[in-house]
Amino acid sequence: MSRFFWVRHGPTHAKSMVGWSDLPADLSDTALIGRVADHLPGEALVISSDLIRARDTATAVQGARARLDHDSGLREMHFGDWELQRFDEVADQNHIRQFWEQPGDIAPPNGESWNQLSTRVNGVVDRLIAAHPGRDIVAVAHFGVILTQVQRALQVDAYSAFAHKIDNLSVTELHWDGTRWHAAVINHLP
Repeated sequence: MSRFFWVRHGPTHAKSMVGWSDLPADLSDTALIGRVADHLPGEALVISSDLIRARDTATAVQGARARLDHDSGLREMHFGDWELQRFDEVADQNHIRQFWEQPGDIAPPNGESWNQLSTRVNGVVDRLIAAHPGRDIVAVAHFGVILTQVQRALQVDAYSAFAHKIDNLSVTELHWDGTRWHAAVINHLP
């Protein structure tokens, strides 16, 4: 069995769509970070997105665990022309409404669709399982990235996956038994 412990990076405090922008995380809640680190399995491998908010969060919870190279495949969704805009700032309100209400093949201009994000993240996860069979993996990533894996584990549509809250510094534990995924815990704050 492979167990993935998805940790969402610390908060950026941005009030807009933050995808590939490299904003830092607020890691001042050292008590929560300590509880997250203590909650994670001690022999797990740690990997993160290559964006600074995920890299720094991974460093904060890593402890003595072995670290794998960060992976750009674990980046947040690419919001393209909508990057760093609030919902109400996007010129084409019909387009952005469809993007969020009918996630799938609809993408922001010059950005990435939900299905493209899912395919990208699934590829990274599948490579990790193949390279480290049976190992526990702590993956520090982003809201959308984690939800793609929640969707995969629950075998639901993307809109249903969006119903799940993924708090900053929460842990979502998903298991691969060699045949199918299982969701053990979603959005746990130790």
